[in-house]
Amino acid sequence: MTEKTVLVTGACGEMGQALVQGLARRGGYRIVTSDLAPLPDSIKAMSAEHAQGDLVYKIKTFYDYDFDVIFHLAASLSSKAEVSSEDAHRINVEGTMQLLMLAAYRSEKYKKPVKFLFPSSIAAYGMGNLETKNSAGRVKEDEYNTPHTMYGCNKLYCEKLGIYYSKFFGQKHLDENPPQFLDFRAVRFPGLISAFTLPSGGTSDYGPEMLHAAAQGKPYSCFVREDTKISFMAMPDAIKSLLMLVDVPRENLSHQVYNIAAFALTAGEFRDRAVKAFRGAKITFEPNPRRQGIVDSWPEDVDDALARKDWNWIPDYDADKFFDDYFLLEIKKRYNA
Repeated sequence: MTEKTVLVTGACGEMGQALVQGLARRGGYRIVTSDLAPLPDSIKAMSAEHAQGDLVYKIKTFYDYDFDVIFHLAASLSSKAEVSSEDAHRINVEGTMQLLMLAAYRSEKYKKPVKFLFPSSIAAYGMGNLETKNSAGRVKEDEYNTPHTMYGCNKLYCEKLGIYYSKFFGQKHLDENPPQFLDFRAVRFPGLISAFTLPSGGTSDYGPEMLHAAAQGKPYSCFVREDTKISFMAMPDAIKSLLMLVDVPRENLSHQVYNIAAFALTAGEFRDRAVKAFRGAKITFEPNPRRQGIVDSWPEDVDDALARKDWNWIPDYDADKFFDDYFLLEIKKRYNA
């Protein structure tokens, strides 16, 4: 079987490491990685080649590569993007656009579609206020697309760029219907939690942060209110979704952007799980106004009916299985708790 050449940007991040491991387990891929940092030992042997440095300046070197699939994970995340919005725009938008241009160019030149998998986010949504959030229920892909953050704006715009380059790039007249070569597919992820890598300070990381602190016997001050609720997902389900979606025949997809969901919890429910698992856990709530405002703008949960219909998406981990069979087992090992 001929190997497919795959590019994974942001390979050193939580999702990047898990995806590289998932691709390596599958086999049949020549994996090229990219990140600002050198590869960690956990995935170094799995990468055929690593391009270290700023992606925006590295993309020109990739024009000589015959990529079959691009997983574009590199991004400046929500909290950091609010502090350094211009840099976030450069990384999140310019980096994505240049990769899309590369993929579109190669797809058109060689008449072979390059699959472009883009991890979007619930940050693409923007709830007007808490009353709206509480009453909205599970939000569909085309609802409340009014993000309140630079990161959310970047993600939503990049979704639109991906659709443009796959459907309309090269179309000179409105009545033309040019062949579609670039195959762009996006997933709007909820808050992702890995049992094997430490939380990196993301806006949705308060849940795993309090559990890591409790396992170490350290007090934790949660930066959102106790009643704050958003959707979460175990990292293995996130990787499963990407590997499922990359295999779906294009004609089976009715959309290019899909919600996926697993379970929704409040910060208080995370605290209750921590206290139950680690006796004496000390967890308080001291909301940070800026970070609280970001989470309040995200929906409590999302409707993933389209993904379930088009490509049979079903998560492996609900809340109980996530805690009991995945997360708590691993962090207890990590800290000998």
